Amino acid sequence: MATTRLDASGLLCPLPVLKARKALKAVAIGDLLDIVATDPGAAKDFPAFCETTGNTLVETIAEGEATVYRIRRDR
Repeated sequence: MATTRLDASGLLCPLPVLKARKALKAVAIGDLLDIVATDPGAAKDFPAFCETTGNTLVETIAEGEATVYRIRRDR
């Protein structure tokens, strides 16, 4: 299982989700995408994004002032 990392820190809604959507296209099914985000709104955006797209939000990890949203591509 490979993991791709996307740095969306400093970006505000909806840019982190839009960048994640684009990056997921290059991730193989079953692999992971880690998105680093500092936007407080991302805490609601990424669970909704995963539910809408049929992917799985595996975990969220606090990393200093940022949060890492780990998504597994299921579709």
